[in-house]
Amino acid sequence: MAAAAPAPARARPRRAASAPAPRPRPRPQRQPARRARPAARPRVAGGALWIVLVAVLLAGIVAVNVAALRLNLESQRLEERRQDLLAANAALASDLSSLGAASRVESAARGRLGLVDAEGASYVRVRRPKP
Repeated sequence: MAAAAPAPARARPRRAASAPAPRPRPRPQRQPARRARPAARPRVAGGALWIVLVAVLLAGIVAVNVAALRLNLESQRLEERRQDLLAANAALASDLSSLGAASRVESAARGRLGLVDAEGASYVRVRRPKP
């Protein structure tokens, strides 16, 4: 069985214990160039613009919802009107069928007009005269 060899250590330069650590070199101090700063813009205008934009969008959403609510109410009112008209139409159709019944017509003819039933039908044959 073969033994695994230890991994080689990375080579790092070692400092001597007696040598002091190198000090960072001081940087020369530069005087920053003085530029004229532009006048500060008021940031209120940008914020107010966003507030107005959001308010307009919210007002639009509210307007759309109000319009949808009105249309739903109108639709419901029209559906109720349709149901009422269908019921009235059914009642009128029932009245029409009862008024057109033969027994009703016969009773109206007897009562109002004084008509009577025919007792019997008599037929007369007519011959053509000979030429």
